[in-house]
Amino acid sequence: MSNSNLKSLDIPWNQDKQRLLMQGEVLLQTRSHTNWGGAVTAWMYVPLIRSNVWQQITDYPRWVHYFPDITKSEVISISRGDVKRLYQAAQKAFFFFTAQVEIYLSVVEVLGQQVQFRMERGTFNDFHAHLELKDMGNGTLLAYTVQATPNIPIPSIFIQQAINLELPANLCKMRQVLCNNKS
Repeated sequence: MSNSNLKSLDIPWNQDKQRLLMQGEVLLQTRSHTNWGGAVTAWMYVPLIRSNVWQQITDYPRWVHYFPDITKSEVISISRGDVKRLYQAAQKAFFFFTAQVEIYLSVVEVLGQQVQFRMERGTFNDFHAHLELKDMGNGTLLAYTVQATPNIPIPSIFIQQAINLELPANLCKMRQVLCNNKS
């Protein structure tokens, strides 16, 4: 993939960053979203062709295998225009308590290219995620952007620190599951 194609993914790409991605690194760009929320874009290289990655990431019940904190992920309906409704539940242990969250999402897919997740309702003040796939070398560049504000008041700096620590490990787990289950 040329640098000109990577520029569309909104990160200052150079050969060093491409090399890090190809070596298995997960690159992150965090930003503030609200006083109590956070936003991040993460990029990772998956050594599988895009159609194989697409087939697996749009199998939403399998997300419990990608992200250890997700305890349930199910498609609850498909409406006109192929908009899917997804229910996900997660449990996350913090210092002195465990937070349980659930979310109902509207999911819109652009075949083989991107998935938009928009919150309908749940235990967040707001939630939006975007997953994008692009060809890169003999594999796929996966870009995952999420912005969220939980309904419990946790300062955004703590949310951003948690994202920086956990999202790379979660995405590496996702890549491992994707590669071990290739069709």
